[in-house]
Amino acid sequence: MGDLYIDGEIFETPSTVCYDVVEFTGPFDYLGFFSSIDNIFTCLWTLATYISHQFIHFIEDIILRDISRFSGELFVSSGEHPRSSTQSICKSILEECSSSFNCYIARTVCGRRALGPRVGLFVNTRFEVIEANCRYLGIPFTFNWLMLPLFGIQLAWRLAIASWRCPFHYIRCAQGRVRSISSRVRRTLHGSSDDIGWLQQTPGMAPVEDGTARFLELLECIRNGEHTLPDSFVYLLIPGLFSNHGPLYFVATKKFFSKKGLACHIAKIHSEASVEHNAWELKQYIEELYWGSGKRVMLLGHSKGGVDAAAALSMYWSDLKDKVAGLALVQSPYGGTPVASDILREGQIADRETRRIMEFLICKLIKGDIRALEDLTYEKRKEFIMNHKLPEEIPLISFHSEASVAPGVLATMTHIAHAELPWLPLPNFGGEESDNLVQAGQQVPVVIPVSAAMAVCALHLQLRYGEKSDGLVTCRDAKVPGSVVVRPNQKLDHAWMVYSSWKKNPTEPDPCEMCEALLTQLVEIGKSKQGKKRVGSSSTSNSTT
Repeated sequence: MGDLYIDGEIFETPSTVCYDVVEFTGPFDYLGFFSSIDNIFTCLWTLATYISHQFIHFIEDIILRDISRFSGELFVSSGEHPRSSTQSICKSILEECSSSFNCYIARTVCGRRALGPRVGLFVNTRFEVIEANCRYLGIPFTFNWLMLPLFGIQLAWRLAIASWRCPFHYIRCAQGRVRSISSRVRRTLHGSSDDIGWLQQTPGMAPVEDGTARFLELLECIRNGEHTLPDSFVYLLIPGLFSNHGPLYFVATKKFFSKKGLACHIAKIHSEASVEHNAWELKQYIEELYWGSGKRVMLLGHSKGGVDAAAALSMYWSDLKDKVAGLALVQSPYGGTPVASDILREGQIADRETRRIMEFLICKLIKGDIRALEDLTYEKRKEFIMNHKLPEEIPLISFHSEASVAPGVLATMTHIAHAELPWLPLPNFGGEESDNLVQAGQQVPVVIPVSAAMAVCALHLQLRYGEKSDGLVTCRDAKVPGSVVVRPNQKLDHAWMVYSSWKKNPTEPDPCEMCEALLTQLVEIGKSKQGKKRVGSSSTSNSTT
């Protein structure tokens, strides 16, 4: 608010000046409790800025008051237009200022008159309303030196804080890394402890029935020459994982059945494919056998072959219920296997590297699908079984065994294939030819220590989880809900049922006889279920009548 003298009359000149400064309600409002010294220095800097602004405003208000009075006198004497008079005042002030301080004040006044927010000057009716813009140009350079110590202290403090925070950042990163490694170690060591035997712990699963006694009776009868397996069925043998690389997989069993006059086939599927893919292939294979022979099909699947067959029945039972007579799962990881889960488990030590190695072995070398191994993990098996359960009316047998871990097993060799040697001159001992040479090809058996590898795996699972297994599948995971469980009285590894040992023991049954005993028992279970179904249907019809 200022006074303007014109022609002896005093007029009020209200002025509203807005300055681009930081809004400050009071000098003591910022002196609260600060959580850090950095905030304290920020408050001190703001307080010093406020004081310097107030001091500058005080000096400029004094000068503006004098300039206003001087301009009023000039308005009266010269009678010029207010807008042009204001500019002439600023110009005259600049010309009259001799010292640098006076020039600075004049420039400040002119700048504030010309560039700042609007100032309304009300004079008499002979003059127009004067509107000027005032703008605050910032802290003068002469006062900036007052802030240098605070800026230096603040910069030094921030550098100290940054140097202090850097080690803490690295410490936090190291702690996170240690926690991640410890979590991976715990997950690796814990393994599949909570997953083994989950089928028996899940509510709603059908109970199993022990059929070992009857199985041993049938096996003894077969060894004594009593073969009761009917020829009214087609018997389909379904091989397991990596069977395409074992030429003798189920070959001996097929020959054994063929000699008995039974129609027996080995399913020609890609064993390294996924479970769902093989389920579709088996559905088509079963339908071809049924329509070609007119007989229902008995299924016997080993290892992953049993899982594939069970998937085919659970997914396509509406199409196969009149074509399939039963299913025997031999050493099949129906609930999953800890071997596959421990290899492909995410979040454990070297999980990505292990997966890359398995993808290279299965996908590149074997030309298979990594899902063939993934589908045998506990996670995948839980998801599949919950979505696709086996039908209750299908006759089921689940066969499991325990591998021997005795030191003598390490010397056991398994015959998996034949190698055809090229044409070579070989000696013919006891022959009638004069040169005693036979110039012909020769087949050499290929034997590898499969039993030794199974024994090592079985020992590993027993020491780590305390579970009995055949080397790859635990006994609890091989029990299919709603099936008749069968276990032999001798220790057999995972490969014994499909490959013959190099040294056979004539006093013990061979895999062919065990397969015949399993299928014979499966036929009996099917007849028993059909009889119960007939009795139930007849009782229902009698009750309705």
